[in-house]
Amino acid sequence: MSDEINGRLTALGITLPQAAAPAANYVPYVISGNLLTISGQLPMENGKVAVTGHLGRNVDVATGQRAAELCAINILSQASAALGGDLGRIKRLIKLNGFVASVPEFGEQHLVINGASNLLATVLGEAGKHARAAVGMAALPFNAAVEIDAVMEIAE
Repeated sequence: MSDEINGRLTALGITLPQAAAPAANYVPYVISGNLLTISGQLPMENGKVAVTGHLGRNVDVATGQRAAELCAINILSQASAALGGDLGRIKRLIKLNGFVASVPEFGEQHLVINGASNLLATVLGEAGKHARAAVGMAALPFNAAVEIDAVMEIAE
C-alpha cells in the first residue's frame, strides 16, 4: 500500500517536504492506540506560508484550494514522520477540520477545503474518503488563508 501511495504522489509530481516543527507549545502529531491526530497544518511551501490573506477579500477560491492542497501535503508529511515513512499504515482518513480565513460574507469554505479533500482522496484511494468540517475564521496564524488538521486510523 505504501508503494501505491508513493506512486500516486509521484504521478502528481508531489515530493513530501520535511515535516515542519511546531510554531508554539504543542506537538505536531499524537498517536493514541490506533489513532493518529495531526495538528493544524498551514499552506507551507519552501519554508514559508505560501498563501496569506482572506477569502472574499484578497484570495480567490482557486488560490484557496491550492492553499488547502498545500495543507494536505503537509498533513501527509507529518503522517509520514509519525509512521516512520510508511504511509501504507494509514487505514482510513477519519476526519479533516478545515479553517478558512474569510470575510463574513464569504460562504464557499466548503469549496476551498475541497482542495485538500480531493488531493487526499486521490493519494490515499478508498482510505482517503473522510468526514470533515469547513469553517470560516476571522484570522489564522501567520495570516495564513487556510489551516487543516486531521485524524487518521492507523495499523499497528
